[in-house]
Amino acid sequence: MKDNSNSRPARSIRIGLLGLLLPLTLSSTAQTPLRWNQTASTTPSPVAAPQYRSPAQPQAYRTSLASQRLMPLAQGFDVAAFENMANSLTVGERVPGLAMAIVQNGRVLSARGYGVTDVTEPQLVDGHTVFRLASLSKAFAGTMTGLLVNDGSLRWDSKVTDYVPDFQLSDPLATQRVTVADLLSHRVGLHAHNAFDRDIESNADYYGVSRKLASAPLDCAPGQCYAYQNVAFSLIGDVVFAATGSFYDQAVDRRIFKPLGMNDASIGLTGIESSPRWARPHVRSRNGWVSLMPKPTYYKLPPAAGVNASASDMAQWLIAQTGHRPDVLPAPLLATLHAPLISTPGEMRAGWRRERVYSASYALGWRVFDYAGHQVVFHAGAVQGYRGLVALVPERDLGIAILWNSDSSVPSGLLPTILDRAMGLPAQQWLDMPIGNDLLMAESADTPANESGSSSTKASASPK
Repeated sequence: MKDNSNSRPARSIRIGLLGLLLPLTLSSTAQTPLRWNQTASTTPSPVAAPQYRSPAQPQAYRTSLASQRLMPLAQGFDVAAFENMANSLTVGERVPGLAMAIVQNGRVLSARGYGVTDVTEPQLVDGHTVFRLASLSKAFAGTMTGLLVNDGSLRWDSKVTDYVPDFQLSDPLATQRVTVADLLSHRVGLHAHNAFDRDIESNADYYGVSRKLASAPLDCAPGQCYAYQNVAFSLIGDVVFAATGSFYDQAVDRRIFKPLGMNDASIGLTGIESSPRWARPHVRSRNGWVSLMPKPTYYKLPPAAGVNASASDMAQWLIAQTGHRPDVLPAPLLATLHAPLISTPGEMRAGWRRERVYSASYALGWRVFDYAGHQVVFHAGAVQGYRGLVALVPERDLGIAILWNSDSSVPSGLLPTILDRAMGLPAQQWLDMPIGNDLLMAESADTPANESGSSSTKASASPK
């Protein structure tokens, strides 16, 4: 299951020597200069901001939204225009179906569906149609773990071997060093990105594949380098079980889905197939889109790729991740989850990221971008027939989620289009489609409510 990560040149570092220098607590620092600040203007600062330190416990900064100086959405941020763009992406077989959620200041501005669930037996996608989230699931794993840290059941620097005694890497010292936070930030030290994903794609058993980590080449000491993982990341599910006595899916349902009112959300293949309305995956053929049944493979890795959710669910998730559900997700925990831990320069090389992302890091189940001088907390996900993007903009108190049921990359440009409008950045043609002034300048009042979803605003989102 991919997140469009790029491979990093291999580094030959002896684990035994570096291990002697590693601290026993989680103390790595982000290696990427960060240029945003909470009071930044719309132009990037030429001076690099101080690097974040990786916490061993939830941090005290951003303890309340009231303590932040939030910026209004830039003039011209028009939810109806984005809804029209989303709808246009489903016209002419661009993509079969799409769902989008936009929240700001704790309010749902839009949570709607567009297009159809299945080109063979079409039903309209609406705000409660369930999509497979793929790697967007990783943020749920980080958040679930953070809740256990809040409870005192875990620490971010808890050793994985204390909870999963059978866990082994090719170096015994490295095995003993790997922490909970290392799993969630892809800093296990493995040489290969997506190690043993081919085994998972061949329908191999997760536990059998996870034992292969004992023979996987290492590139560095744990905590010191980045390589995106699915199998190793999913060990966090075993940690959660050992710490709570609950299976991972049960813990997430009890601690996240139910408290947040994510009533359509589920984990696993059975979860999506038992949903009242769900979007089938699609792949291209000579005759256009062909619908499939979801592949069971990456559902075997629930923390890495197991969550299913609707636009309505994602709206509640975004509201919580932007700090408006402190009864479920305390603000200090969010600060920790979103704090950069390790540099990921490969995320700056393709598409809109090449133009807009000045630096990139990984946090705990989230990516963190310097997006033209503004902090954006982000993740992407892709598995056969499904893709998705999520972004949080803390300085604007904004959250965006876009999900679609095909392998097409076309809708990816919708996210930077919305981000640019929110920040007042110069417009770019990110979408690979003709968009006329009627779409760009649409008024929300001209868009009537319908069964495809809900929009909570009658006019374009007004600045706070």
